[in-house]
Amino acid sequence: MIVRLSCAAPMMFSFCFLVSAARAQDIPGIEICTVEKTMERRTSCLQSNIDFQQKTIAKITANYQQRIDAANAQIEALKATLAALQKTVEDLKSAQAKQAEDLKKKADSPMAKDAGK
Repeated sequence: MIVRLSCAAPMMFSFCFLVSAARAQDIPGIEICTVEKTMERRTSCLQSNIDFQQKTIAKITANYQQRIDAANAQIEALKATLAALQKTVEDLKSAQAKQAEDLKKKADSPMAKDAGK
């Protein structure tokens, strides 16, 4: 039983190592291409690096374009809110001026003068 276990353990370890090595090659990313001996493999490695970089740049560009679009939409919404608030302030100022003018007219009217006597 111990002999079987001692033979099975290295086989399982080597199998796990091979599986992890196979997975590592499938993960896209920047590889060191100078270790490749043949020109075809080196060219393939460099092309893989270029493809990875182009995909990464495209993802980042799309992400930041979405952020810019969202920021522009927010800016437009804030501009509309600002215009509405400015209109409200102008309306309030004109209402206040009208009210002050009405009070002044009431104070200057002859009825107010007669009532004071």
